[in-house]
Amino acid sequence: MAYSPRVTTHSDEYGRHNLFEDSGFHEPVDANTDYDSSLSEPEDRLAYEEDRPASVWHGGLDFGLLILRVVLGGVVGAHGLQKVFGLFGGPGMAEFTRILGDQGYVHQTTILSWVGGITEIAAGGLLILGLFTPAAAAALLAVIANAVYLQYLDHPGFFLDNGAGYEFHAVLGGIALALLFTGPGRISVDVNTPWRRRPVPFAFVGFVLAAGVTVALIMLFR
Repeated sequence: MAYSPRVTTHSDEYGRHNLFEDSGFHEPVDANTDYDSSLSEPEDRLAYEEDRPASVWHGGLDFGLLILRVVLGGVVGAHGLQKVFGLFGGPGMAEFTRILGDQGYVHQTTILSWVGGITEIAAGGLLILGLFTPAAAAALLAVIANAVYLQYLDHPGFFLDNGAGYEFHAVLGGIALALLFTGPGRISVDVNTPWRRRPVPFAFVGFVLAAGVTVALIMLFR
C-alpha cells in the first residue's frame, strides 16, 4: 500500500510556534520591526541584533545572570568589608596587612592590603549593579586567582577540609570567568552597552589583564 507524503498544515505550524513560545525562550518580533526571518548573512543578523530593543528577555537567562552577579559580588564584597572595616567578624586592615606578610608578601604590604580590600568592595558592588561588568569581573578574577595561588601554597589539596584546599576560590573564579564571557544580561545598568551585546572581545581583553595583574602581584610583591 502506498502512502502519500504528509502535508504540513497551518495548525501544525501554529502548534509548533506556541510550543516554542511557551518554553520561555521565544522572542516575539515586534510588528513594526522589519526583520526578515530568512536572513542568513552574519552581517544582516548582527545589524538586527543592534536594532533589537535591549529590554527583550531571553527566557530565564537574564535572571540567572543576575543571580550569579549578586552571589559573586555579594560574597567577595563581604570579604572586602571584613578586610577594610573589620565587619562580619573580619580581621580589619591592620591584621589583614600582617596576614599578607605571613603569606610571603614583603613589599608595600599596607598599600597592597588596601588595594585588595577596596577592589573587592568596589568590583563586587559594580558586579551586583551590572555596571562596567567586564572590568569588575576581570578585577575579581585577578583577586581570586591570587587567592587560589596563596591557598595552594599553604594547603596544596583541592578539597576544603578544615580550612585547607582552594575549591571555594575555584568556584568563585569560575563564576567570574563565566560572567566575563557572558556579560551581565539585560537586568543590569550595562544593558545598552557594547560589552553587553558583544561581550566576547571585551572578555578576552579582561582575561589577559587579569592574568597580567595576577602575575605582576606575585612577581613584584612577594
